[in-house]
Amino acid sequence: MPDHAVEPVFELIKINHVHLKIVNERLTRHGDYRRHPDGFHQITVNSSLNKYKFLITLVHEISHLVAFEKFGRNIKPHGSEWKHSFQRLMIPFIRPEIFPNHLLPLLARHFRNPSASSDTDATLSLALKQFDIQNDKNHIFEIPYGSVFRIHNGKIFKKIALRTKRFECLEISSGKTYLFNPNAEVELLPS
Repeated sequence: MPDHAVEPVFELIKINHVHLKIVNERLTRHGDYRRHPDGFHQITVNSSLNKYKFLITLVHEISHLVAFEKFGRNIKPHGSEWKHSFQRLMIPFIRPEIFPNHLLPLLARHFRNPSASSDTDATLSLALKQFDIQNDKNHIFEIPYGSVFRIHNGKIFKKIALRTKRFECLEISSGKTYLFNPNAEVELLPS
C-alpha cells in the first residue's frame, strides 16, 4: 500500500471493525466483503495486487460494508448507494502523495461514476498494470488479428474482430465466440 495511505486506511479498518485477510491470488476477483452471522465484517484482498490496486480494492470492499450499514442489505451490490460510498471514501486518497501524478486524472475520471471493477475501465486498468510484477503475457489489444492465444485456464482462442470496446475471439475447441476486454492478459501462441 502507498506509504501515505497506511494511516487513513488503518483508521477506516478500525472505525468499521474490519477483519482484513490478505489471501493468495484469485483469478475471479481482487477482493470481497462478507458480514458473518456473528456480526463481524471480513474483507479479503489478493496479496498479488500492486500497492495501488490493493488500496483501490480495499476501499472498494470497505465501501460495500459502509453502504450496507447505511442503506440496508437490500441494495444492489454495485448500485448508486455503493457508488456514493466508494466515491466518498476514495476521494481523500486521490492525491499526489498517494498516487503518481499521471494516474490522478484517470482516477478522477473513473470515480465520477465508479464501476464494479477498475478492470472494466480499460484506460485506468492499463495504467495501473504498469506497477504489476512483469510477466510474459500480452494484452489482447496488443496482439494482431488472427493471432492464436491461450488464457489462464488453458483454453485456446483466435482473435477475430473489435466490437465497440471488446474483442471478439473464437474458442478453437468449441467454435463458440467470446468477448474479451482489451486489457485481458493472454499468452500468445506461435502461429
